[in-house]
Amino acid sequence: MTTHRLKIHEQYADAVLNGTKTFEIRKNDRGYKVGDEIVFVVYPRPQHPLNGATYRINYILDDFEGLAQKYVALAISKED
Repeated sequence: MTTHRLKIHEQYADAVLNGTKTFEIRKNDRGYKVGDEIVFVVYPRPQHPLNGATYRINYILDDFEGLAQKYVALAISKED
């Protein structure tokens, strides 16, 4: 398992925090795997409640016609 520190803009952080955004679209330049953790770094507000929160990658959609080359959709859920 790997922990990835990912920047996220405040407007998207709000949606992740309230549970309406349960995915991330990212370039797969880190070799994401199911079971890896994501720790969010919120900008421009480092005091945002999502900052430092840990989420788990539950599913990875890749090599899909609707995604740009080398991009993946990561299904995420809050780690307790």
